[in-house]
Amino acid sequence: MIRKQRTLRTPVEFSGPGLHSGEVVRARMLPAPVDHGVEFLRTDIAGSEPIPATIAYHSQKDRRTRLARDGAEVETVEHMLAVCAGLGLDNLTVEMSGPEFPGLDGSALEILRLVQQAGVVDQSAEAKHFKLQEPVFVREGNATLVALPSDKPALTVQYAAAFDEPGVEGGTFQIDLSPETFSKEIAPARTFCLASEVEMLKKAGFGKGATRENTLVLGDPETRMRMPAEAVRHKMLDLLGDLRLLGADLHAHVIATRSGHSTNAELVRRLVDRMQLAETAGMVKRESGLEVREILRMLPHRYPFLLLDRVIEVEGAKRAVAIKNVTINEPYFQGHFPAAPIMPGVLQLEAMAQLAGVLLLRRLENTGKLAVLWAIDKVKLRGAVTPGDQLRLEVETLRSKDQVAQVRGVGTVGGRVVCEAVLMFTLIDA
Repeated sequence: MIRKQRTLRTPVEFSGPGLHSGEVVRARMLPAPVDHGVEFLRTDIAGSEPIPATIAYHSQKDRRTRLARDGAEVETVEHMLAVCAGLGLDNLTVEMSGPEFPGLDGSALEILRLVQQAGVVDQSAEAKHFKLQEPVFVREGNATLVALPSDKPALTVQYAAAFDEPGVEGGTFQIDLSPETFSKEIAPARTFCLASEVEMLKKAGFGKGATRENTLVLGDPETRMRMPAEAVRHKMLDLLGDLRLLGADLHAHVIATRSGHSTNAELVRRLVDRMQLAETAGMVKRESGLEVREILRMLPHRYPFLLLDRVIEVEGAKRAVAIKNVTINEPYFQGHFPAAPIMPGVLQLEAMAQLAGVLLLRRLENTGKLAVLWAIDKVKLRGAVTPGDQLRLEVETLRSKDQVAQVRGVGTVGGRVVCEAVLMFTLIDA
């Protein structure tokens, strides 16, 4: 069943030390408008850009989920993202005064209670969802993750854990995700480590904010469990938080065996690939989109300089998403470079600017005008785009007044950011 998007009724504010750094950080969770998504903002870094909670901004780090953008990063955000997954929270701005999210009691329970006290409200638009149509499999050492199609209109998660610690038993646990099952069965489960790991983790600088109250030590007779199979449930908590980086409700059956944050992230990347292919094929319905003939009517560009194949989503004059299928037949590959063909970064930005032009020219007052690019700021070219890739472009209008507009754009390939920039346009008569 498709639900409405949700946000907080009122802000939530709290503080505490990070589980790994021990640094006290103040966090504020703020309501956000429709289609905003979940974004993190470092308030201690002047001028820092918001960091979207999507796999495109995932940055690998041991024993936690980290997101990074332009030198700013937030980490250990998986418990908070699990609350978003469990309660169906789609739109939030999360301000943080430091790099690591407060660890609180080591679970998602305190965050959950604060969110419930603040209240969750439905919004006007439908939440984005993705119904998996084919199996997706990830293996890394002895860890496996498989996502299977499901007839249920929700996410089913099954986790099987085994621990390399004498006297510590593993186990399995399964839920059909709902606000009720998440709140009762998953949110209270605290983070953990093995007794044999404690000294090694201390020497490596981990767990500076860990205490007996917020961290289970498996294999230590003094450890008291809050609930049966608490460690297994916490692994599921982490998985749900990482799955939230998909940016959509997942309708599938996910089975995990000994998986961790790195395998979770790889599964999300592969799911993003499938979701974007579904969007391209029209399997995921959108309110609007433009085929190439409609693009040609809006833009003056022609071969070989039209760099959009299809606009798959348009939201008024606010946001647009398009794709460029990159093939070896592109004329620029003859010289850039014959032995190692790479799409020039300036052409990635040009494709982004063309999509921005489509977005701006949809406004009625801009009929009969041209969107002329006159400034580019905050350009980042992060990865190569090669033949066979599908470049996915997304732009959003930051502001538009009179004949001047500012647009932010991001390009991704398979969920990996390859380019981003802020573009300035002047609108002139055609």
